[in-house]
Amino acid sequence: MTQQYTAGEGVESAPDEKLQIRVSGLAGGPTLIYLPGIHGDWTLVGPFRARIVRSVRFVEFTYPRTLGWSLRDYAAHVLEALRREGINQGWLLAESFGSQVAWAVGELLREGPQPPRFQMEGIILAGGFPEYPMKMAARWVATWKAWTGNSGISWAIRLYSRTLQWRLGGDAVGRQSAQEFLSRRTWPDAHAMLHRLHLLIDYKPSAGISKLTRPVYYLSGLIDPIVPWFLVKRQLPRVCGSFREAKVLLCGDHNVLGSAPAQSERQILKWIGVSPKSA
Repeated sequence: MTQQYTAGEGVESAPDEKLQIRVSGLAGGPTLIYLPGIHGDWTLVGPFRARIVRSVRFVEFTYPRTLGWSLRDYAAHVLEALRREGINQGWLLAESFGSQVAWAVGELLREGPQPPRFQMEGIILAGGFPEYPMKMAARWVATWKAWTGNSGISWAIRLYSRTLQWRLGGDAVGRQSAQEFLSRRTWPDAHAMLHRLHLLIDYKPSAGISKLTRPVYYLSGLIDPIVPWFLVKRQLPRVCGSFREAKVLLCGDHNVLGSAPAQSERQILKWIGVSPKSA
């Protein structure tokens, strides 16, 4: 089931772009809510989705290609979409940039009515982080894209596309995910990704992270030059009092849910206390 909600008044966005939410899996099962990375959609989570829907209700988002949202705007629209769908509790599965949205969700819930309308059961970071640990590199990427314009963005997308086809092309689900990912990489999409990169660069953890009471877990792939796991593992216990455990998967990379779907499924189900269902 896929629903679309408008990006909100006064927000610059492509005319055909809306916040999308999709719900699949067990209707009465535990709820796992996927917040995508800087690419902004559910196209890289296909191999993981195909497995996890056997055991949980899986909720996914695709962000609008807006150049005007703040992280709090992302969080507010996510919570509003969940409210409209009647989803009032669940775990956040925050991939990379999605971790910044998850922290903002926690802030809004803490500031809002008590008890909050949505009960966050915990946060699982998949290649995520409190504060991006390599901001100088991120600033260089943002500057390089500004200098090279569309030609530089096009070159980067083509390079990543070849890598993606090699990593996800092992089965039909992976190939479909790779093709869907490539079909969405338009110029408005690339500029929306650049906007999210600037949000990531500007973000600093607030006191709200240290006040979280719900458990926080961290999942990463061993080969991750984008968000090195050893830097995040040092940072998380310092800023997040409810941090519980970190797991680094030997066969995974930055997109750990897509590159190591079976191992990710087993670890995440263990953390949320759900027995895996066989195919």
